[in-house]
Amino acid sequence: MNDGEGARPLTAALDPRSRRRREDRRFLIGEGDYLDDRPATGELFAAVLRSPHAHAVIVSIDTAAALALPGVHGVYTADDLADLGPLPTSIKVATVEPLIVPPRLPLARERVRHVGDPVAFVVAESTALAREGCELIAVDYDMLPSVTELSAAPEPDAPQIWQEAPGNLAYRFRRGDPAAVEQAFARAAHIVTCELVNNRIVAAPLETRVALGRFDPGSGVYRLEISGASVHAIRQELAQGVFGLPLDHIEVSCPDVGGGFGMKNVTYPEYALVLWAARTLGRPVRWISERIEDFTGGVHSRDNLSAGRLALDRRGRFLALEVETIGNLGAYVSSLGPGSSTNAPSAAMGGLYDIPAMSMDVRGVFTNTAPIDAYRGAGKPEANYLIERLIEAAAHQLRIDPATLRKRNFIRKFPYRSAFGTVIDCGTFTENLDKVLLAADRGGFAARRRTAKKRGKLRGFGISCFLETSRGQPDEEAWLRMHDDGTIDMAVGTQSNGQGHETSFAQVAAERLGLPVETFNLVQGDTARVPRGGGHGGARSLHLGGTALVMAADDLIAKARPAAAQLLQVSADRLEFADGRFRATAERDGLAREIDLFAIARHVRDSTGAALESHGDNVCDVITFPNGAQVAEVEIDPETGAISLERYVAVDDYGTLVNPLLTESQVHGGLAQGIGQALLEEALYDPDSGQLLSATFMDYAMPRADDLPFFDLEMVEVPTKANPLGVKGSGQAGCIGAPQTVMNAILDALRPLGVTHLDMPATPAKIWRAIRDAQAAGS
Repeated sequence: MNDGEGARPLTAALDPRSRRRREDRRFLIGEGDYLDDRPATGELFAAVLRSPHAHAVIVSIDTAAALALPGVHGVYTADDLADLGPLPTSIKVATVEPLIVPPRLPLARERVRHVGDPVAFVVAESTALAREGCELIAVDYDMLPSVTELSAAPEPDAPQIWQEAPGNLAYRFRRGDPAAVEQAFARAAHIVTCELVNNRIVAAPLETRVALGRFDPGSGVYRLEISGASVHAIRQELAQGVFGLPLDHIEVSCPDVGGGFGMKNVTYPEYALVLWAARTLGRPVRWISERIEDFTGGVHSRDNLSAGRLALDRRGRFLALEVETIGNLGAYVSSLGPGSSTNAPSAAMGGLYDIPAMSMDVRGVFTNTAPIDAYRGAGKPEANYLIERLIEAAAHQLRIDPATLRKRNFIRKFPYRSAFGTVIDCGTFTENLDKVLLAADRGGFAARRRTAKKRGKLRGFGISCFLETSRGQPDEEAWLRMHDDGTIDMAVGTQSNGQGHETSFAQVAAERLGLPVETFNLVQGDTARVPRGGGHGGARSLHLGGTALVMAADDLIAKARPAAAQLLQVSADRLEFADGRFRATAERDGLAREIDLFAIARHVRDSTGAALESHGDNVCDVITFPNGAQVAEVEIDPETGAISLERYVAVDDYGTLVNPLLTESQVHGGLAQGIGQALLEEALYDPDSGQLLSATFMDYAMPRADDLPFFDLEMVEVPTKANPLGVKGSGQAGCIGAPQTVMNAILDALRPLGVTHLDMPATPAKIWRAIRDAQAAGS
């Protein structure tokens, strides 16, 4: 059985559910509420002195000159912060042996382990003075050998980064049935192998990290404002891990955030530093990251080496998948770092294909580099990239059309339980692939290739599919509170970093309660106003937060019903609710009577002194499965390696769409970032010095408008039963599907020249070198 019945194409802009974001106006006219626009009375400003070395012993630190600088209020090193504990990691990973988490103190003690490691903290009357104070600190380092190359870190002769992690090994993660996989390979007619680099990248949000710390000596409460996400998790890590305090002694909040993409979901040393300094100095302390600090001191992402083997029978049916991965953690275990190479990819491993046996073996290793943590997709892009590159290699090795091979192995019966136990509930995978090939005019590609050849260009057509696993942190809560001015606050434990929650959540609540969208105001990102929440990440907001909001709306109706019955003088079971009001026909006189929610709320407030409020507690660990089929078409100049992405076509399924226009914009943003990884972006360290070579936008290539074509996106709706809205999540999907789609197109263009393998990013220099190497090998 296929649960895709009723799937339909959609043009987002014309759909009546599409509404422009309510929040856009304030952003466009300069009224965005960003943390660095919020002055704090009496505030001081901080700067961080960072290690210039990848690995070194701190012999001594002389802060006297910095302390003598007029306007400097404090200069602090690890010795001053003896009462602070290390930054913890929240992720739970079922490793073969316990995950090794060495202490990551807010300031490095005795040794630095990557370029950008915080060494000292200066607080002054201005940011300029604080930075000048950093320049006056004299640190004597005894340099040590470093290892920044992932492949070298587990080698026996590699420099040891942590004594407690022999061989630089932090964990070993295994999943699946190796014996079943071995048996499948033994009887396979064909075996395809592929070794892939998933390149290290930097999130580089428009707004860098910002933190403002305050301390109230009367209550003993610390208050942290950040440009971040997941405020409840950050509060927990700071309270329980760093300060050793009850949760209610730390409050964390975020105003508008200028992008995060995962890197702002985690706890940073600077958060603890501004709070500690605010308590010590008795004044608010603000820190804002320079762009180079975000590159060297913020978390990076991806960065793994994977070897995959795919076993097939004589007909090209998949029998087994074996994956071995070395995952980079950087110098420390960040808040969610290990998840990107363990839990997250395992849920998506194998993609949307029926693979009877799978095994996965991951080694997480330390290197002298910035810590690795979540970035849009966080493990799912890596898993999809691997299977899709393997399938493309298999298609050419077996001389089977790539689309045919995929369709031959798609999951067809639902629910489907993967070899790792993931239960996929629905999808129209074959139909999506057929549609995208038709939309991309695959039949006309041969003519376009011939035309390109006449112009001296190579043209390639790349096919790929993806399977997202959306949920992130399980469970979510929402609260509704009615006000006398005719508005309703909706407090939700998720958090927007630009996704449009002020609009989409209001649409969900408005639909459920029959009220105008403008009635609702979003409250988010504040532990003082939202008691609990799972925050941002994993494309979880509508699936979990939207469902919690639906539950809160139902609870509001239930709580208002007795008061409505009393006011209308009818029994509660005779009441019907629609369009924001209760209606009933009176038993005595037969007259129709009605009363709206706000009249009931006023009655409740007048009679009890309290607002009419409700709560939705969505206890849910179910995953949803956005998916799609995508096509990229590229042109390459073989003389220079210059590449042009000519077309990008996608047919994707995100379940029921609340606001198709916002969904489309989310997908476009994800596609841009996925294409950026495939073609441009790479965080590179010098293997000898350990210096970050791509530490600014002069050296780190970001995708620009002229690097991208207009996207041709069709969205089909196959509702999931995992939540009452039928939504699947769209925030990460573009970033998951794009890398392999673009790389498959590039290899299709280069294969006639003998190039059969290329790693991301496919820069002109790398393409040119691959062509020259293939020519030399063939001569």
